[in-house]
Amino acid sequence: MGIVIGNPLTDRSAGSRHVLFVMATDHEYREKLRARINPLITGVGPVEAAIGTTIRLEQLRAAGELPDLVVSLGSAGSRRCELGGVYQIGSVSWRDIDASPLGFPPGVTPFADHPPVISLPTPLAGVPCATLSTGSDIVAGDRYATIDADLVDMETFAVLRACQRFGVSMIGLRGVSDGPGKLDGVSGWTELLPLLDERLAAVVDRLILSQAPTRRSPPTS
Repeated sequence: MGIVIGNPLTDRSAGSRHVLFVMATDHEYREKLRARINPLITGVGPVEAAIGTTIRLEQLRAAGELPDLVVSLGSAGSRRCELGGVYQIGSVSWRDIDASPLGFPPGVTPFADHPPVISLPTPLAGVPCATLSTGSDIVAGDRYATIDADLVDMETFAVLRACQRFGVSMIGLRGVSDGPGKLDGVSGWTELLPLLDERLAAVVDRLILSQAPTRRSPPTS
């Protein structure tokens, strides 16, 4: 069984595994990845990621073409993990949600049926794992000290929640673009993106070759 990459609406073939890659911006989607995948580009942040992923999955569901796997792919910040390193996401949380005035601990979504930290599959042997915190803010400086997770991004938790609604499995692959030192403008984020393009592409190749088995999860309410 092969893996079809890109948009399953156009790439479907009998007996193939369908992988939908989801990325935030074209800044992260560079030469090496362009030679391999045709991702959904959602825009930056959890709102854009949730909307974009949900719309695409609904289009695919209506066509009977839901993917077997979604991959949240792109960059992340960290002060714990290696700058330029690529990591599988072992778990993801949502750092923005804070309903503590109602008696809920920070990070807990009131009246929701999911835990504050959600575990993810890590199917690629030899690729290090890390925990991830998703939020709507750019994390820099002393803000890292307030976050328990190894990595920070702005999309993965939102992509996961959309996937859960459709019963589609998801994994996360993130490369560390920034974290140590001062983050000084857009260039402080984009400087390492060419390197991450190469390294993420190598991990994508491993994912395609591994044909790691995935199971469709039941949709959640």
